[in-house]
Amino acid sequence: MTNDQDHFNVLRKIDSFNKLTQRQLANKLGFSLGKLNYCIKALKKKGLLKIRNFEKNPNKLKYMYILTPRGISRKTKLTINFMKIKMYEYDELKKELKKEKIK
Repeated sequence: MTNDQDHFNVLRKIDSFNKLTQRQLANKLGFSLGKLNYCIKALKKKGLLKIRNFEKNPNKLKYMYILTPRGISRKTKLTINFMKIKMYEYDELKKELKKEKIK
């Protein structure tokens, strides 16, 4: 999997479930905690993600991940690219099936 694919998956999950712990998010993505932490740091460094801790939470280790406007834009671009790839794969499979029917 490429970094773009990993980042896309992280951005999608955070957009859907922004109150998950890192461990819960890692489980949903099938990532190790280290891999998720690496991705989150990279997304934050790129300005795609904000990290906030719950202010009134006595356990200050809990954080909320929020997509920035730039993060939302990047997620949209990655989604479009993902859909283009899937449509190309679909068209190629359709051609292969058509060839098989002709034989």
